[in-house]
Parts: sequence; C-alpha cells; structure tokens
Amino acid sequence: MSFYRMIPHALNSLHSCSSMLMHRAPCLLFLPTMWIVLLWACASIGPPAQVQGAMIASRSDVLKQDNTEVTKSRPMKKRSTNTEKVEVYSFEVACTVTSRFAHTIITSKALNKAANSQEISFEVELPKTAFIANFVMEIDGQNYAGNVKEKEKAKTQYEKAVSKGQSAGLIEVSGRKMEKFTMSVNVAAGSNVTFILTYEELLKRTMGQYEILTRIKMKQPVERFKIAVDIYEPQGLAFVQATTTFASNELLPLIEKTTTATKAHITFSPTAEQHQCLQCPQELINGDFIVKYDVKRVKGFGEIQIVNGYFVHFFSPPGLARVPKNVVFVIDKSSSMWGTKLMQTKEAMQSILNEIHEDDHFTITEFESSNVYWREQLTRATKQSVSEAINYVKSIRAQGGTNINGAVLSAVHTLKKGREEKTFPERSVDMIILLTDGMPNIGTKNIWEIQENVRTAIGGKMSLFCLGFGNYVEYSFLDVMSRENKGIARRIFTGSDAAIQLKGFYEEVSSPLLSEVEMRYPDNAVSSLTETQYSRLFNGSEIVVAGRLNDSFMDNFLVEVSGQGAEGEIHEQGKAGVLSWDMVYPEEEYIFGDFTERLWAYLTIQQQLEKSGIASEQEKDQALAKALSMSLRYNFVTPLTSMVVTKPETEKTFIADKLTEDQRQNVELGRNPPDLNQRKPASNRVQGNGNPPDLNQRKPASNRVQGNVDGDPHFMIELPDRGDALCFNINDKPGTIYNLVKDKKSGFFVNGQIIGKKKFSADAKNNTYFGRFSVNHQKLGVKLDVSIDDILVFNNGKQIRLKWSDAASIKEASLVLRLTNNCTLTVMLRHSVKFMIIKHTKIWKKHHFQQDYLGFYTLDSHHLSSTVHGLIGQFYHGVEFELTDLYPGEFGERLDAVMYIKGQTLNVTRHLEKDFSRDVKIGKDVLCWFVDDNGKGFIDGSPSDYIVPNLFNF
Repeated sequence: MSFYRMIPHALNSLHSCSSMLMHRAPCLLFLPTMWIVLLWACASIGPPAQVQGAMIASRSDVLKQDNTEVTKSRPMKKRSTNTEKVEVYSFEVACTVTSRFAHTIITSKALNKAANSQEISFEVELPKTAFIANFVMEIDGQNYAGNVKEKEKAKTQYEKAVSKGQSAGLIEVSGRKMEKFTMSVNVAAGSNVTFILTYEELLKRTMGQYEILTRIKMKQPVERFKIAVDIYEPQGLAFVQATTTFASNELLPLIEKTTTATKAHITFSPTAEQHQCLQCPQELINGDFIVKYDVKRVKGFGEIQIVNGYFVHFFSPPGLARVPKNVVFVIDKSSSMWGTKLMQTKEAMQSILNEIHEDDHFTITEFESSNVYWREQLTRATKQSVSEAINYVKSIRAQGGTNINGAVLSAVHTLKKGREEKTFPERSVDMIILLTDGMPNIGTKNIWEIQENVRTAIGGKMSLFCLGFGNYVEYSFLDVMSRENKGIARRIFTGSDAAIQLKGFYEEVSSPLLSEVEMRYPDNAVSSLTETQYSRLFNGSEIVVAGRLNDSFMDNFLVEVSGQGAEGEIHEQGKAGVLSWDMVYPEEEYIFGDFTERLWAYLTIQQQLEKSGIASEQEKDQALAKALSMSLRYNFVTPLTSMVVTKPETEKTFIADKLTEDQRQNVELGRNPPDLNQRKPASNRVQGNGNPPDLNQRKPASNRVQGNVDGDPHFMIELPDRGDALCFNINDKPGTIYNLVKDKKSGFFVNGQIIGKKKFSADAKNNTYFGRFSVNHQKLGVKLDVSIDDILVFNNGKQIRLKWSDAASIKEASLVLRLTNNCTLTVMLRHSVKFMIIKHTKIWKKHHFQQDYLGFYTLDSHHLSSTVHGLIGQFYHGVEFELTDLYPGEFGERLDAVMYIKGQTLNVTRHLEKDFSRDVKIGKDVLCWFVDDNGKGFIDGSPSDYIVPNLFNF
C-alpha cells in the first residue's frame, strides 16, 4: 500500500552523541533518510512525517570516489511541519485472479494542501515471487512512467546519475516473503499526485490452496480505502475464505464476500473513522488481508485454458493414492547448531515422526565430522519404531565440524542398499531430507566437488531436499544440489517459529502421489512449451504447463499425461476444447485479455532462471538470454532487468531491482548483492582437467571475515562463512602499543595504543582500552592519527584536523572519509581497505566520572595481500577450526567446548559480544568462542610479539 512522508526542505540540526550509564555507548548517528525504489506486496499509509537531516542519498554513495574538497555540515534551523498539509484521500488495491494468474493494481492519491511544494513518498510491499509490470506517477495530468531495461544498461544509467550527484533507488528486503518498493516525488502547492503500481504472479498451490496476501500499514485514516479481490476460475471454486490478522469484531462485518460457482468477489472498505480500533483509538490498521481458495478438480488429464493462441494446462487430479516413501533424515549436529537451532530441530523432528505414515520406511543419521545412524537400515514406521526414534532424537547433542559430503553420500548408500535388499516396496519413492546451518568444513570442502559427488551417486534415482537453517548457510550451494537431484531447497529462518517452518516443509513433501510425470502434446500443434517433465507430484500441489498453440489445431488439441503411482503406471489422455469465456461470464466485460500469454511468459522466465543455475555454460547463456528477452518484451522486473524511474523536474533517477533468494540473503547480512551473471567455474561441474574448483578461492574477505577490537579491549573475528566468531582479550599496561594490521606488500599498517581508566582504584579491576590508533598507507601517502580527542589526516603533504564533534567528509582520488557528528569515522583507501573507528563514552554515575575510548572495525580487506598479519590482520583470509566435546560450563549458562585450531587444542567458552559497526547506538549481539590467556592459541605467538616501540613505527 502507500506511505506518505513530507520532507522539509531545510535540514534539522544534527544531534550530539548520548551516553549510556554503565554501558559501552557509542555516539548515536543520525543517518540521512534514504529514498529507494523497492519490491513487495504490502502497504503503509501515513501522514507526512518530520525528517531530521533528510536528504536523498543511498548507502552506496556515501564512499563513492571523486575529487572533492573537505566539506563540513552546518546545522540548519528546525522547520515546523503540519501533518495535515498532505492529505492522502484515496487508496485502492484491485486484484484480479484469472485461472491462478494474479494481476494486482495499487493506486494511491494525495493532495498537497500546503502553500509550498512538498516531497511525498509512496511505499509498497509485494510478494517476492511477483514481477513488477508497471509503475506510473500522475502529477497534474502528466504521466511519468517507469521503463524496464536490461540490468546492465540500467546500472550504467544509475552510475551516471550518481556521478552527477543524483540519487538512485535501492532494493530493500522486507521479511521472509516480501520486498519493498519506495518512491518519492516533489509535488507543487495545491497539486495532486497519483501513484499506480502493477505487479503479476502465478499463484502456487500449497497444501491444497492458493493464497493472496495484501499487507496494510496505515499511518493515517484515508477517506476512500478499498481492497477488492475478484477470482475467476471456470473450473469451479471449491471454497473461498477471507481473513485478516488485524480485524477486530467491529471490522469483521466489513469483509464482504460474494461467490458463484465460478467467481468470487471479496471487498474490504472501512471508513476513515473505522480505521481506528475502538479499544485502542491510537492504533490504525496494521496487518495482513488474506484470501485463500481452491478449485474443483475432476479425474483425468486436468484442466486446459486456451485464450488468444496460448494455452495453460493445470494437472492435480483428485483421488490418487499416496505413494509410500523411504526417507533418510540427515541432521546436522555440528557445534554451530548448539542451542536454539538444535532444540527447534529436535522439536520439529518429534512432530514429524509422530505424523509419519505407517507405510513409510525411515531412518535418521546425525552428522558432524562423521555421521552416526539411529539404525543402519530403513525401518517401517510402526508405533514402536517411531517412539524409539523420538527418544533417539532427544539425545542428539551438538559438537564437531560439518561434513556434508560424507553424510549425504552415506544416506544415498543406505537407500541404495535398501533397494538392493528389497527392504521396502517396489512402488515407493526414495528421498533424503538434509538439514544444515553451515558450510562444509570437514572432509570434502569444495562445494562444486560435493555437488558432483552427490549428483553422480544419486544418478537420478532419488530426491534430495535441503533445508538451510539460519542466515549464514550457503543457500545457493544447497539450492543447486537439490534441483540437480529432483528436489528443492528451502531457507529456514531463525526465530521462534523455526520448528513450525521445518514441520510445514515436511508436510508439503510427505505425501507423494506420482513420480516421473510427463505431459505430452502433439508436436505440430504446440511450440514454446514450459517444462513438461516433473519428478514428483505431491498431495496438495499442482503441475502447470503453458505454451503457444497453432491456430489450425485449436479445435483438435490432444493431451496425454503419464506417471508412476501407488498402483502402477497411470496414463490419461483426452481432447481439450476451447472455452468461451463470454459464455462462462456473460455479465462481465472482456477483462481477461492476454492472461494466458502473460502467465506463459511469467512461468517461462521463472523456469529459465532456475535452469541457468544447474546448466552447462552454453545452456546457461541460452537460458539467461531467453529470460532477459522475455522480461523486456513483457515489461517484467526480474533478476535480469531493472525498472528505471526518472523523477520530474529534478531528473533524479531511481531504480527498482529484483533479487534472487541468494541475493536477498546477502542483503540481510549487509553484503553487496552478487551479480547474477557472475560465472561459477565450469557451471558447477568438474570439467577441463578434471579438477574441481578450490573451495579456498573465497569470495572477497569483506564478505567473509571482519576483524574488530573494541571495549576493554575485546578482539572479535567474525566468520560469516561459518556463522561463527572467535574472540579474545589482551590486557596490558597503559601506554603499550600493539600492531593490529601489517601488510608490507600493500604498505598498509595499523597500530593501537592502550589507555587506562581516568580514575584508578586500588581495590577494583582497572580495565584498559584502546585510546589512539595510527593508520598508514605508504604507497598512497595517507596517514591518520585518531585519538579520543581529535583526528589528524595527512594526505599528500596536506594536514587536516577534525574534532569528533564535527560532521565532515573528504573525497579524493586515494582517500574517502566520512565523519559523523561526534560518532563514527569511516575511511576507504583506494584499492586497499575500508574500516571504521567509533568513539565511545562510558559513564559511571555513582563515581561521577566517564571514560572515552575507541573501537576499530574492518569492513573490507579483500585487497590486502595473503601475507597480511598483525593481531587482527592474521585472520583476514580466514581460519579453520573444529569443535568437539561441547558441554555446559561451570555456571550452567555458558557452553564450553574443545577447539582444534592452528595445530593446537584449546578449551573455549561461548561468549556474547557486541558489534557496533552495524548499529552504533546499541550494537549487535554476536556469539563467539572465547579463549582465555590473552588469546593464546588463537593468535600466532604471544601478544608481546606484536608490541611496537611507538605509534608510528611501521
């Protein structure tokens, strides 16, 4: 839906940093407001909001390199804002579903009632599976439309806009299923603006129903507010339900539903007064409007719709008996699964085992460095065996590394052995369900070699389903491995409902009805078909095929469907007739248009994108070229295209992109989304000299390792590849200077000096901190001297002194620096490194004194050489370790373990530390493995080896 904000043209003055009692508190940074174009199906409606320090900027343009002088921000007077100066007077959502293909138009209108121009913003959330098809702004009768372009061309236009000081839109991920689209425009006094966004998607049948979700976040009452959903299903409607997550008792009667045999009309249209809850008048509507439905089904070859020379074939016949399955559950119990993740996994497994069908056969293998079976052979799901399996699951404990290759290959061998020994029925399907939360770090670590090993071992004879738990799992690795082996991958998000997600996925695949399904059509009658072969049809799902139909065969269209069922081979065939939509819906105008053609295009693009991930290099190029061509032809925003919107008057360029699941994960982790067209060696296959690519050819270190030191002083090495971190403290007397980073090849060095508490206490622990950092890049001629008092910058013979109370920026060829008001210093050195230094203030209210100190955070180090060293630098290119013998610590709350690292065996403890680089106000909690004794065993040598005689000794 839409969200309106009014941006005062004058910037508010920046606030000073605040301190927190008895807590390390970094200065609070007020970032400039970022206006971005995004994707999703939800809406916020709100009054104009006062924006402090508002400006049009994107996070990526903060450190763009160009030649500019130092600039300092000047506080400007605060400007009052009347929230009634912008009136949002209309908001409508119109969704038309025609044979499962949903076409949604969101229209929002506002009037600028102020005496001067105002910036008004439109914010929308839509399903991540939808493609944006159109966006238009209407201002005083003039239309400004978005243009869909190839992503590379749109990127060029984006870069030109940034180089001219103009801003561009960004993608924002919104939750698990949604994406956000935001647009703002300057509207003259007394003028109207209308935003119109159109998106389309093919509804997927899951657990026996289709779902249409509209999210509403209202910020102010709207005079004309309406959601309307029209469903046209000539096959006949089985049921239609409309619910909300926000409707109170007085709002429920406002949901009106009218249904006939083949049509449903649902509306929700509260008045402005009804937008508020009677029991909570300060709250407006905030939640989801959900419509669920299914269609009637008949036995046979399914349902065919033919319109304007294109056909769509839906196949999900009723009454099929379920096929027994033989499943090996492969459960990751490595050390990173310890705690909530393993607890939720065991909770889900107990529910799954209680519901497993008595005709199924199953076993469980838990794995870390090696794998162990509950039972070596698959066992029929009797009450006794299920009970014993549940008790076994309860006993699983986390420890060790992650040997995915060994565990999956072992599961394949177990299923093959069962087939050879005829342990389970001939007419049954074999599947492996793998649950893991990390990357392989034991045994075979090369992901492409693992994929090749698994594909060769399975040989098309069973399905592999992969569940990736948490943010740090390499989803693309699991996704490719699943699709290459007749399965699918699914991300399991960390949260209180993780067990429900696991159980829900199992329910989707727990009842196979058919295997090796093939849909056949006369060769001379059809062309440009979507996929016609499917490895499985599960209960509650649906197979959809679409294509072009030659005109001469429209009256004689033969269809055949075959597959393997519980009672043997099935074979259905028949002649599909042309449906007259005017006769089915005689009272409707012809609103259906080219829906079959656009459905065919949508489905083709989706399947070509999926194919590109597992195809050979040549096939990948062909698949991407076809997907791109169709995306442009049908004006769809897909992972290969972008919608470019140029704002009137200012000509500022905004871009709407579409992210893959892998790219969404990178955004969630704060990484730059990877290029979809970036090549993977040998298209994930072993080719050339027969040697697979080396897993140690890591992505840039900026995405992999972040070395930090903060606090008193806490060193933390974050390893996103493993979803883990290492931490240690180094305590020394004030005045001691340590080398943190030393890279002789690139000429980059960082030293840090220890300071003590201002107030010394003979009876208490006297903590030490880092109070001064020196940074030197010899080749670039750049030096920084950063203390708790001020910042000295030396660059090519020039010297600049900055106070922490300043807000300033430097942009030169070799140096880009930004200092936010009394808070955070971010520096990027050309072709070298990017880092952040944060000033903290700690206050002891009881003793009436405070302590200032600094934290150092590495943001990007991938340009540094392989010989980089120092207390932090030695970890920039990763570190391998293995955990075992996990057990509750001495005080019961923390976990202890044994770690094998750098050829040593260490006792480590699970700690919680703060990372302030992403949230300078309160920090982000990070779990890490802590080693005592000044990092002994983690670092090379001892801390004394890193002491240097003076701050600028390099």
